[in-house]
Amino acid sequence: MLVTDFNYDLPKELIAQHPMEPRDHSRLLVLDKDTGAMEHRHFYDICDYLRPDDLLVFNDTRVIPARLHGFKDTGAHVEVFLLTRLNGTDWEVLVRPGKKLQVGAKIKFSDELGCEIIDHTEFGGRIARFSFTGIFEEILDRLGETPLPPYITAPLADKERYQTVYSRERGSAAAPTAGLHFTKELLAKIKQMGCEEVFVTLHVGLGTFRPVSEAVLEDHEMHKEFYTVPAAAAAAINKAKAEGRRIVAVGTTSVRTLESAGQDGTVHAGGNWTKLYIYPGYKYKFVDALITNFHLPQSTLLMLVSALSSREIILRAYAEAVKEKYRFFSFGDAMFITKLGDRKPTVTKE
Repeated sequence: MLVTDFNYDLPKELIAQHPMEPRDHSRLLVLDKDTGAMEHRHFYDICDYLRPDDLLVFNDTRVIPARLHGFKDTGAHVEVFLLTRLNGTDWEVLVRPGKKLQVGAKIKFSDELGCEIIDHTEFGGRIARFSFTGIFEEILDRLGETPLPPYITAPLADKERYQTVYSRERGSAAAPTAGLHFTKELLAKIKQMGCEEVFVTLHVGLGTFRPVSEAVLEDHEMHKEFYTVPAAAAAAINKAKAEGRRIVAVGTTSVRTLESAGQDGTVHAGGNWTKLYIYPGYKYKFVDALITNFHLPQSTLLMLVSALSSREIILRAYAEAVKEKYRFFSFGDAMFITKLGDRKPTVTKE
């Protein structure tokens, strides 16, 4: 299958530049993954499509201020983008300009923070060893900038709008954007109707947003990302699976965490690296339904959602979303990919 098979036309004006206010007032395209039937709603209507025994899986990662500006010994300005923490001092990073930052290059960000490039990575990045005076996270909060995707050019007044309301585990270079639609009130309503909510962590790195450069999609290699599944979450997920209850992943990062931790049919607690690459032909082991945003053309995320349904059904839904002027990408609208016939009457608990 060719990467170009996952292309679609998107008018530039449909790329959302600002988050919706309130969060849950974004639009919601509900898609039957088997038939391709669609319903147009708003995200606050999501409860109409949930069942009291559903298990929802959220990614509680928190975006760090990952973009740092510094200077080489020559005085040249450089930019360092933190991707993945390897240990107490070393990070996998992207650098700009890349040609001028080879092994041995030293960068100063402030009197309390600097780094040295100690190695190259196989994906064109660098390994940087940081030296600092004080607590690294506190220094990063002062000096770093919260990174927004390059297709968002408008300034963001409230940086918390690029965090989910349930974010708590620091470490991501980008937000798990499907979760941006949830408010605390909506989460409480979902729990009150009888759904179970569990939290896992996948720190979003290069693997999630690295473009596919190969012509044949099977030739693409994912970059590794680190995930953690708490013991209580693993137990709840396995119990729901055994009971035949529906497992709803909130976002593609939750999908990759579930499917990575459960490759042998049982979700295992703990932390590990994943390079799992999901595209049509993949057989899902745990994910029954998915809440997700609209993804970039020819991206691995578009391939992942197509694997839950089909390429044809997903691209038809995207064409409908373009026609109906849905908002796309990180600050855009949402999809719920499910089986519409699965709906059951919901009863709100008193």
